[in-house]
Parts: sequence; C-alpha cells; structure tokens
Amino acid sequence: MINDQFYKRRYVISGIAVVVVLVYIIRLFYLQVIDQSTKNQADNNALVKQTIYPSRGLIYDRNGELLVFNQPIYEITMVMREMKKDWDTTAFCACLHISRSEFDERITEIKDKRKNRGYSRWTPQVFMSQLKKEDIATLQEELFLFPGIQIQKRTLRDYTYKAAAHVLGSVGEVSQSDIDRDDYYARGDYSGRDGLERTYEKQLRGEKGVEVLMRDVKGRIQGSYQDGELDRIAKAGTDLYTTLDIQLQLLAEELLQGKIGSAVAIEPKTGEILALVSNPSWNPKVLVGKERSKNYNALLQDKTKPLMNRATQAMYPPGSTFKTIQSLVCLEQGAITPNTLYPCSGPGSTPIKCTHHHGSPVALDRAIEQSCNPYFWCAFRDLMQKDNKDIHKPYEKWRNAVMQFGLGQRFTDTDLAEQSAGSIPSSQLYDKFYGKDGWKAITIRSLSIGQGEILVTPLQLANQAACIANEGYYISPHLNKNDSMRIHRHNLDIQKKHFEVVKEGMHRVMVYGTGRHYAVDTLHMAGKTGTVQNPHGRDHAIFIGFAPVEDPKIAVAVVVENAGFGATWACPVATMMIEQYLTGEVKRKDLRKRIGETVLNESVKKW
Repeated sequence: MINDQFYKRRYVISGIAVVVVLVYIIRLFYLQVIDQSTKNQADNNALVKQTIYPSRGLIYDRNGELLVFNQPIYEITMVMREMKKDWDTTAFCACLHISRSEFDERITEIKDKRKNRGYSRWTPQVFMSQLKKEDIATLQEELFLFPGIQIQKRTLRDYTYKAAAHVLGSVGEVSQSDIDRDDYYARGDYSGRDGLERTYEKQLRGEKGVEVLMRDVKGRIQGSYQDGELDRIAKAGTDLYTTLDIQLQLLAEELLQGKIGSAVAIEPKTGEILALVSNPSWNPKVLVGKERSKNYNALLQDKTKPLMNRATQAMYPPGSTFKTIQSLVCLEQGAITPNTLYPCSGPGSTPIKCTHHHGSPVALDRAIEQSCNPYFWCAFRDLMQKDNKDIHKPYEKWRNAVMQFGLGQRFTDTDLAEQSAGSIPSSQLYDKFYGKDGWKAITIRSLSIGQGEILVTPLQLANQAACIANEGYYISPHLNKNDSMRIHRHNLDIQKKHFEVVKEGMHRVMVYGTGRHYAVDTLHMAGKTGTVQNPHGRDHAIFIGFAPVEDPKIAVAVVVENAGFGATWACPVATMMIEQYLTGEVKRKDLRKRIGETVLNESVKKW
C-alpha cells in the first residue's frame, strides 16, 4: 500500500507547479499585451517613429488675399539613450555654432522632469527649434556621426502684410497645461496663442502623421519599416477665410499711426467685421521665431499697452454718440415724438449746458444734428418721471432697452475671444451709492448724454451703428467668412419708424452738423460725433456712422484717445474708411496724408 503521507504530498507539488506555470503565463500576458514598455524598448532598438508635422492652414481676407502662410523651419531632437559615452559633444556644438555651456544648459533643462514632465531616455526630446536651413546645413552633412540626433522639418508662420496683428494672433510653443488638456500636443509642439490662431486652432493645426523607419544594429537608418505599412500621412490644416478687407484694415492702421485708439468696421446686414484696428500695434513678424519670447516681453512692458486689443477690450463713455440710442428708446417708450420741442439756451443751459449755439426750441432731428445736450436731458428726465412715485421701474425698463443694442455685455455667440462687457449701470448700483430713495433723474442726468457710469467698447459702438443702419436688428459681429452667422440675429424691440427719424438726424450731422467738413459729396453718409470727457487728460474723440443711408454697406466706429473733438480726428478717419470701402480709393490725398502723419502721442512706438 502506498504511503498516504507521500501520496498526498504529490498533490501539493502538482498544485505548486500549476501555480508557477500560471504565474509565468500571466506575467508573459501582462508584458506582451498589457504592458508595452518592453516591446517599446525592443522596438526603439530597431525602429524610429518620426512625427510628420502638418502644414498649418492658411488665412485669407474676404477677397481671397493671402494674409498668413507658412515657411519651412527645422528642429533638432535627441534620444538620450542612444548618445553613447564617446559621443562627440565638441564636434556637435561646432556644427550648430553653440558653446559647450549652452549645450550643457539645454541638456539640464531637458532632463529636469519638473520643467519637462514628458522626459524619457527612450523618446525624442527637443534640443533646438525654429532653425533655418542654413542653421542646420553643417549638421545635416555630419549627422551620421551623432547617433540619437534627428532633424525634423516644421513650419513657421509668415505674413504678407505688417497689419492685423491683434486679429490674426500668433503661434507659440505649447505649455505643460496645454499638453495635459489635449493629448494631441507633445513637448515642443506649437499652437495658436491668441487671436484667430487660437480661436480656430483645431481647424488650422491639421493632423500629425507618423513615419516608421528601421535601423540596423549600429543605429543607422535603413529605410521604411514594412514598406511604410505602419506610416500615417499628415493632414494639412483647413484654410480660414476671414471677413476682413485687408485694404481697409491697412488704411485704418495708417490713419491711426502716432495715435492711441481703435477703429471697427462692420457690414451691417451680415455682422461681418471688415476691419478691426487697435493702435499701438506691431508687425506680426516680431512674434515669430527665436525672438518671439524677447519681443513679447518687450511688448508686455510697453507703457502704451500694445498687447491690449482696444477695439474689443478698451472701455469709454460713448458721449454724444449715445444720443442716437437715447432718441430711439425715448421714442419707443413714449417720452417724446419726432415733433417734441425742448428749449435750449446754449452754454447758459442748466442743469446741463449745450456746447453749441443754435435756435430754440428744437425738435429731435435738429437736436441730433446739433448734438443738443439740453434736449436729451429733457427727454431722459421725462422718461424717468413717467412714474412719479418710483424711478426704479422706468429706469430698469430704459436700461433693458439700451442693452438690446449689445451694450453692457459681451457678444457670446461670436469668434471674438478677448472682449470687455462695458457697463450700463443697474438701479441696484445707484441704490448702493445714494440709498433706495436717494436718487432720481437729475442725480443721474449725465447718462442722458452718454457720460457718467456708461462704458462701451469700440466694437459695441460699431454694432450700435449697424443696429441703426439695419433699422432694428444686428447679427453678432464675427471674423470667419465661412461661418453661417445669420441665425445669430438679434431683433430690437423698437419700431422701424423710429429708426427713420434717427437716421435722418444722423444724415443731417454729415450735411449741416459737426461731421459736414469731412463728408464725401458723392456718398450719402449718416454719422454722429462725440467728444468724451477724460479725467486723465484731453478728451477722447469718437465717431459712429454708416453709408449709404438708403442701403448701408458699412458701419464704422472710431475712437482716438486724448485727441480732443470727435469731429476733428475720429470723423475724418471714419469717413475715409467709408470712402475706401465703397469706392475703392481715398481721393482726399491731402487729408489722408495730414491725418496719417500727425502724431498725437509721442510715446507710441513702431513695432
């Protein structure tokens, strides 16, 4: 009989053997199927996966003029594991015309996992980037001497015109947060940092490709692996057609040279932005290539704030340009009619004086023509006093009507990223200042003429002009020509007949009023000038307008800071923009030269 003790032990031994086999099987499965690191290490010994970067999409203006294109550049990558101890660092530095200390400093940065969280000895790391062909010519000839080094072809942005920097934006190296947020990116990649480049980054960037190459035991490239079966072709980015008219943009930038200000032009019926100018600006080329960081810091430290897009971010009281909105709201809410008369005593008027001498009393069309402050104060007063017991209800009704024009809020259904909301003050704000029963119409009388706590952006002013040109609606201002924005229509709760009266008043401004000196005889223009009080210096000059009155094709807003009268500076800039867009040229050569060459602010630099 078999010994029971040894007989039972065989089951234990068999069980142990089965467990060991299972452990080996599971471990092999893990290494070969789940954990790819061993396979990757083996592959890296025999294969090179080279990223093929796509060409970035081109950017055009509304007429097909090329604005932004690409030029070839190169970057040098290195795989640390392949750089043997006898690697000739001195010869490598000589090929690139860099010092040994520069080499060591860059290697230290690459290996610093706090700065380079994606560091691996097995994967390519960017050593130098944004190099021109002549920079890598010597290295290219000697590349076989430096195992682990690769030269990658990339593209860099270039520009046809020295214009539209704020609109187009720039491209720069991605940050770690970009990489964490989107696995498309790796260290050393580039993406749009601002403007249209950022807004349409996913459209413009395209899709990366991969080329798998095979190398021999000495690390030398032998050609494509499996005849390129594992390769993936890069797909170029999609081109972007903008709404800009580059010739109009160039003119506006020329006219604002030596000045601090902005200009915005919109096609009223579509909301397409024809020009978006902020000055000071810069040549887009200065934020390209190896000098980008240095130049960006210089722009950042410039006291005139060129990096700020004044067209969409600067905020100003609208001044007399607001009288057009005041007219429409007071008409719609029944405080006045087109024939309502109010007296004016010129500079002797109280509590708000008039800056013009004209007949009295005046009706609405002439009040707009002569920019009569007392008229609009009286209209606003009568509107606020419709309910004698409490100002809150008429004030909030007035405020809501004003905000229909796109004031006091950002345009959220648009591709304009950097915007300020402006401000149309609420009744709660005045309750906080004066107490719930401590304010009335006369307390906030400055609002009647576009001063006080009202703040608007130049973009909002241009949209205001478009609302009036369209007689009761606007389509959110935008920059992508291919974007179907017509569903983004905003209808104002104001009757069409009221716009006819205001448009006539604005036309009279250009025939008899403050804009008459810069009107173009052959163009039927409507406009409104504004001179805005500025506690920090000279008044700001403002103008809004559109043309032709009977079928508006362009609406414009211009702001020139610390320039004085709106009729003197903002008005001629706007009317020349209108003339350029509607006729294809500015015939008033002397005016163009005078405005363009006049420097109003000596601190404005040319970048």
